[in-house]
Amino acid sequence: MAPSTVALGFSMAASAAMAFSPSTSFSTSRPSSALNVAVDPTTVTKKEFEDICGVTFDEESMEQRLKRTSFLYPKHVEVIEDIAPIADKMVDEILLETGDAAWQPQDFLPDLTKEDWKDQIVDVRDQAATIPDELLVVLIGDMVTEEALPTYQTLLNTFEGCDDPTGTADTPWARWSRGWTSEENRHGDLLNKYLYLGGRCDMRSIEVTIQHLITNGFNPGAQKDPYRGFVYTSFQERATKISHGNVGKIAREYGDKNLGRICAKIAGDEGRHEKAYQKFCSEILKRDPDGLISVFGNMMRGEISMPAELMTDGIDKDLYKNFSETAQRLGVYTALDYAEIIKHLVQIWDLEHLEGLSPEMEKERDYLCRLPDRYRKLAERSMNKKKKATEDEIPLHSYNWIYGRRA
Repeated sequence: MAPSTVALGFSMAASAAMAFSPSTSFSTSRPSSALNVAVDPTTVTKKEFEDICGVTFDEESMEQRLKRTSFLYPKHVEVIEDIAPIADKMVDEILLETGDAAWQPQDFLPDLTKEDWKDQIVDVRDQAATIPDELLVVLIGDMVTEEALPTYQTLLNTFEGCDDPTGTADTPWARWSRGWTSEENRHGDLLNKYLYLGGRCDMRSIEVTIQHLITNGFNPGAQKDPYRGFVYTSFQERATKISHGNVGKIAREYGDKNLGRICAKIAGDEGRHEKAYQKFCSEILKRDPDGLISVFGNMMRGEISMPAELMTDGIDKDLYKNFSETAQRLGVYTALDYAEIIKHLVQIWDLEHLEGLSPEMEKERDYLCRLPDRYRKLAERSMNKKKKATEDEIPLHSYNWIYGRRA
C-alpha cells in the first residue's frame, strides 16, 4: 500500500473515533493504540473499528492486511516468495555488516580531529587538481546519480512480492531492500565530500541538480514486475560498477590515488550487489524460465533507461545528454559496455543451455543469445561514425557544475 493510502486509512480511523466521541472533553491520559492513531479504544470498540475501517489495532494485523492485496503478477509473486530464502542468504553473505565491520566514507577522507588535518586536506586538493575537467564532470554526474538513492529505494518497494509494506518488515526481501540501500547510501556521501574538499566545483549547482533529479523521479519501466525489476538491477549494477571502475582507473593515471581508491571501493560494492541480483534471476529461471525469458526479451527490444536521465541543473536542458557524451568520449561508459553487459547476462544465466522452454520462448532465447554480437556491431559502427565526425573538432559543453568551464 502506498504511504498516501495508509495515511488515508489513519485519517478515516480518526474520523471514526470522533464520530463516536461525546461532546464533553476527555482526560489527557488515554490508552494508546499500537498504531498510535487517533482512536480511543474505550470509545470505539475493536469490533466497531474493524467494521468501519477494515483494520485492527495491532501492527502485525496491519502488515498482514497490506500483504493480502491483489497482484498484477501473481505467478511472479509466487516465484519471488519461493526464492525468499535466497534473498535471506544474500543479506547474510553479500551485504556487509553495519557499524565497525563496514567501511564508511570517513575511512577515505581527512580526519579533522587530527593535528595534521590541514596537511591531509592539502593532499586531497593537490591530488584532485591533477584530473582534467572532463573526468571531473563525469565524476560529478556519477555522484549526482548516487545521491538520488531515495528514488531507487522507492523503486524497489514497487516490485510486487519484494516490498517493505510497513518500513520495518522482517521479511527477507524487506531486509535486503533496506540493507542494500544502507550500503549504497555511502557512495553519494563519500563522493560528495570528496568533491567539496577538492574545491574545483560549484557545489550549489550540483546540489540543485541532485534536488531536481530526486524531484523528477525515475521510471525504468519495471511496471511493478519483480522479474523486470531484477533484470534491470542486474544490468544497472554492472553498468555502475563499470563506470566507477573506469573513473578510478583514469584518475590514478592522472595522479589522483585518493580518487582511485574511492572509486575502486564503490565499484566493489556495485559488484557484490550485481552478483546478488543476477543470482535472483538465476533462481527465477529455474522456476519459471518462460516468464523471465519473455521479460528479458521484451526489455532488450527497448532500451535500458539510465537512472539519471531526468537530471537538470535548472538551466541546461541537455545536461544528461552532454554528460553521457563526455563519459563516452573518455571511455568511462560506452555503447560497447552496453553490449558487453548483455553478453555477460546471457552467459551468466547460461541461456544457451537453458531447458524447459516453450517453443515460443526458445525462439526468444535464440534472439537473446544473438543480441550481444548485434549490439557490438552497431556500437562499433556508431562509435566509428562519431569519431570520424569529430576528428577535426571535439564538441565541448559548458557545465555550471564547474563554473561554466567547457569540457
